[in-house]
Amino acid sequence: MLDRIHNLLQKSPGSFYPHLDSKNSNIKVAEGTDAFLRDPENMPVVSANAYLGMRGIKRALEAGADIVICGRCADASPVIAAAAWWHGWADDAWDELAGAFTAGHLIECSTYVTGANFSGWTRYPLEELLGIGLGIAEVDKQGNCVITKHDALPGVVHSDTVKSQLLYELQGHVYLNSDVKADLSQVSVEDIGKNRVMVTGTKGHPPPPTTKLAVFYRGGYQWEWTVNTTGKDAARKFKFQEMQLRRKVEEWGMADDLEVLDFQHIGVPATNPDSQFSSTTYIRMYAQSKKPDLLNKLTMAWVYDGMAHFAGMHLSLLQRGHVPKPFLSYYPALIPQDEIDEAYTLLGPNSTRVSVGSPPQTEELAPRANYETLNPAPLSIFGDTFMAPLGEVAHARSGDKGANVNIGIFVHTEEEWEWLRSFLTHEQMRSLMGKDWQPSFYTERVEFPHIKAVHFVVYGALGQGVSSSRLLDGLGKGFAEFIRAVHVPIPKKFLLASAS
Repeated sequence: MLDRIHNLLQKSPGSFYPHLDSKNSNIKVAEGTDAFLRDPENMPVVSANAYLGMRGIKRALEAGADIVICGRCADASPVIAAAAWWHGWADDAWDELAGAFTAGHLIECSTYVTGANFSGWTRYPLEELLGIGLGIAEVDKQGNCVITKHDALPGVVHSDTVKSQLLYELQGHVYLNSDVKADLSQVSVEDIGKNRVMVTGTKGHPPPPTTKLAVFYRGGYQWEWTVNTTGKDAARKFKFQEMQLRRKVEEWGMADDLEVLDFQHIGVPATNPDSQFSSTTYIRMYAQSKKPDLLNKLTMAWVYDGMAHFAGMHLSLLQRGHVPKPFLSYYPALIPQDEIDEAYTLLGPNSTRVSVGSPPQTEELAPRANYETLNPAPLSIFGDTFMAPLGEVAHARSGDKGANVNIGIFVHTEEEWEWLRSFLTHEQMRSLMGKDWQPSFYTERVEFPHIKAVHFVVYGALGQGVSSSRLLDGLGKGFAEFIRAVHVPIPKKFLLASAS
């Protein structure tokens, strides 16, 4: 793809492939995401990978390949291909392909379906979670699957771990692959035995005429510096540190060439500490610029007031973050599938390259579903409430989709589901995010009634995306645990039931 990208940038940068979220006018893409289009010489593209599907893999298996080494295919595509080859599915067996797509999604993230990254992990002894095995998907001829694991390996597979992974890194009901669209709105998850979970209900449709093109380009350089404090008045101390550095940045005329200058207060000190560690928090100062010398100068700006610090300031003397480091920026584009020459090559004495063509049929994407719950129940009918962490009654999983973060939150009983779908509105999600919510963000909300889950995508929450995000959690993996920790009015009967 690189040759094609460079030709476009040289000859017609205004005709570059559109951003993945460009069709939704409610979404505000982070400033600077497309900066390389205006300055390709100083911000050159270093990689461009189209997300391929299963067709090349399946054709290679049909041609007798024993091992298939893939390029940047979509994460679930090898599973779709293996199932389609094994069962002899046609390329337009939409329901079957979509079911295998779901199976691939469930096992694509290493041990996430066997107990890793699971919000219910506290119910297990830590020893049971050491060395956990990978998930196994048994895909039947109809595309339904059973998720399990090897009996000899540690870990757990049950409906909660499967629901968690199912909700990971989605963008609503419709999950996209270059071979098939999977409609997950009616998906069901059922325990059928120890470490065996049946997944059914996925419906398939023709894929979209486009697929994702992940473009990475040189975005510039980043710098960070952390300063610790111990004890009282941490917020005031960190405010003073910020004022000192900002003052020097202005005095030395650096502000205009800093694309980002951010000050992040991390942690809350214990009120009655039993160790210095428990009383220590830190401020993370983070900057980005296209000029590495300017970031070196930012270190000198900090040093200038280094001995005029607040009471008890301390830091590691071997900090490495203050040395400017190059970073890559991310631009997720949409590329027409018929512009991609997907092929496989059989290696041997007479190696041959065989094109596999485009999908047999495509279908334009409809606008993404986004709605509040139908017929919400009055919250008063659930009885008295108690302020407690949402995670006392709900599990959740979150992850990144480029610049966006998704979160799926689910409960277990029918009454808890009535409460969750009625309580967890768009406005409530914005409230749960607290100071992290920004007016430029946009939320989409859908429901998965058969697994009792409410799902949100928060557009813009990760800035420009993982590789250039200013956040500590650029992958969005901690977002769900943050939301689960926020105190909300939970019906007391649900708390009593979860404690029993």
